[in-house]
Amino acid sequence: MKIYNTLTRKKEEFVPIEEGKVKMYVCGPTVYNLIHIGNARPMIVFDTVRRYFEYKGYEVNYVSNFTDVDDKIIKKANEEGTTADVISQRYIAECKKDMEGMNIKPATTHPLATKEIPGMLDMIGTLIKKGHAYAKNGTVYFKTRSFDQYGKLSKKNIDDLEAGHRDEAHALKVSGADEKEDPLDFVLWKPKKDGEPYWEAEWSQGRPGWHIECSVMAKKYLGDTIDIHAGGEDLIFPHHENEIAQSECCNGVEFSRYWMHNAFLNINNKKMSKSEGNFFTVRDIAEHYDLGVLRFFMLSAHYRNPINFSRELMESAKNGLDRIMTAVANLDELANAATAESLTEEETKVLAEIKACQDKFETSMDDDFNTADAISAIFDMVKIANSNANAASSKEFIAKLREAIVTFSDILGLKVVKEAELLDADIENLINERQAARKERNFKRADEIRDELLSKGIVLEDTREGVRWKRA
Repeated sequence: MKIYNTLTRKKEEFVPIEEGKVKMYVCGPTVYNLIHIGNARPMIVFDTVRRYFEYKGYEVNYVSNFTDVDDKIIKKANEEGTTADVISQRYIAECKKDMEGMNIKPATTHPLATKEIPGMLDMIGTLIKKGHAYAKNGTVYFKTRSFDQYGKLSKKNIDDLEAGHRDEAHALKVSGADEKEDPLDFVLWKPKKDGEPYWEAEWSQGRPGWHIECSVMAKKYLGDTIDIHAGGEDLIFPHHENEIAQSECCNGVEFSRYWMHNAFLNINNKKMSKSEGNFFTVRDIAEHYDLGVLRFFMLSAHYRNPINFSRELMESAKNGLDRIMTAVANLDELANAATAESLTEEETKVLAEIKACQDKFETSMDDDFNTADAISAIFDMVKIANSNANAASSKEFIAKLREAIVTFSDILGLKVVKEAELLDADIENLINERQAARKERNFKRADEIRDELLSKGIVLEDTREGVRWKRA
């Protein structure tokens, strides 16, 4: 199995630290709002990587954090007149709903930054003792030049970086707003401002910098050296570069063997932004499509290639996923009606073609997780099934065709077995139950019913005339 390693800029054979085991850390979202479809890409991509490792027999320790203390979270809390903890807990719960909709497996551990402060204080203290960090009036900075390999991941030259910071650093020095010894040094700990959450530390009452959080959580749950660290390509610099510097200076060993990064997602060939009016949350997409379609769309391109999101491409993804689901449904109908039990000689030959498709799937995934070609292999299986399965086919033949399509779709996290569609009467009953729950101010149950309906493709709209619903 080969993985493109951002660190070396080439594909490398995957060799785990411990045979049969994979230690994998994926940077998770900052939880101050509903996740957007840009957040969804690494979630889907690296969940698929995990699933394939598990299919190959590896035991995967998969750690993905939630950043639950951050300027954006604090800003949102102040706007709503509540606490950062209330905001982060609300959006962690919402994020988990979206992840479930996209069929993303829960991580082995989902650490929260705020629960790992003692480890951060320990690592910062160690970095100071080793001469890699220093405190100035309550702020602790990392000495970037103390790590002679700084820039090895992003391939940035430290002197070029300093030149880019020179004017900015001079202005800050003149104003007295910056006390860094070097303009490239970055914050490990910062003193609290009025109204902010804080923790006690020997340097000040304050909170950690963003970069130190992931270094500490990876170390605690996976060890000093891990197999794979992953995230979006926007994290290569400075976040992942700084993680490497902190971790390797503290621990004295290589931080991660392999670094994986997914490329950006664009909307109608433009960068997604609220100012452009092309910003979509996963929840927005769920109002129009089953989130399995979003997953299929994301996997239809190689993870290292930029992907363009548009209504036309989502429709194409929907049609592609429907094609697989229809094939499975047809096989189920044939299985119910089949009378012959054992395979014929001709059927055995056809199953050899299915085996070739499975080999193509594995070859594709072994080549840096080429999900686009893996999906093509599933379509080949569908074509063979549609062309060869009929009323005269044996039960065993139909079962093996179905098993192949469903198993390999599942490796990609694609649900291709149709769930029984809710009847209109069932929907109305659930809506009535929701209305009753709202009257009793049982908003938790009301939200659960809404989410249950949404997961089955039923979108509710609360109007003055009552509740309207439609199938997405």
